[in-house]
Amino acid sequence: MAVAHDKLAMRLGLILTKLNNGEKLFTKELAEEFGVTVRTVERDISERLAYLPLKKEGTGYTLEAYYLGKLTFNDIQNFAALSGIKELFPTLEESFLKNVLDSVVNSAYLIKGHNYTDTSKMGEEFTLYEQAINDRLCLEFKYKAKQRLVKPYKLLNNKGVWYLAGVEGEKLKTFFLENIVKPTLSDETYTYDSEVVNKLKTEDNIWFSDEQFEVVLKVDKSVASYFTRRNIIPNQVVIKNLEDGGIIVSTKVGHMNQILPIVRYWIPNVRVVSPESLQVELEESLKEYLI
Repeated sequence: MAVAHDKLAMRLGLILTKLNNGEKLFTKELAEEFGVTVRTVERDISERLAYLPLKKEGTGYTLEAYYLGKLTFNDIQNFAALSGIKELFPTLEESFLKNVLDSVVNSAYLIKGHNYTDTSKMGEEFTLYEQAINDRLCLEFKYKAKQRLVKPYKLLNNKGVWYLAGVEGEKLKTFFLENIVKPTLSDETYTYDSEVVNKLKTEDNIWFSDEQFEVVLKVDKSVASYFTRRNIIPNQVVIKNLEDGGIIVSTKVGHMNQILPIVRYWIPNVRVVSPESLQVELEESLKEYLI
């Protein structure tokens, strides 16, 4: 699903770029360029891009003259992402989509890894969270049997799961949306901190902590090339090349859930060297699964 969506977002992004540059587009040519059917391109134009002022001239499509050049590169990226994953957003009605290029509306969202979840019953909550974020209002809600007062910064989607990212006290935290109980707007406002947003955008995960610990992994030679080509683990560093072709990698994390799911995925080719307690915890969780 993620790969399919990435291709869709890329295709829409390129189509939007061409339109924004004043090009006249033909469905047959686009289908050949992207390796899809003409019907798929027609759907892109008639459904996914129906919210833009497109003009049909014969068999070709152009963007209305008054709209040319108005889309920035970030606008095109954002619209391409949102257009392909309508199910992800409970408030993506036509009126919302027409305003999706508005940086004020878009600034409430941050997506890491596209996927689908059923959020159809959360429309009112999403509207409340958007308002709180854009108006810089604190939110009050109950979470894990504790009343919270949070400065909300982003509605964060990580691999299909929605979280509210915000500051409680002095700490940046994420709150699983489905576990938030009775959210209400507070009269208390807060001062926007751009450093918080930068951290949200640059971190490879959703687990934020000022206290980090080092994790060292042994990677088997059969999969070592995957780890050397790109960072499979957030902030990974190759600290040793083994004689058998394997590698030792190190990283610093703030929460075990940053690393355990990755190690589970690569079993039996990746093993925790330190801390030993993490490897023990991993083995125990696997035993419970197999029982």
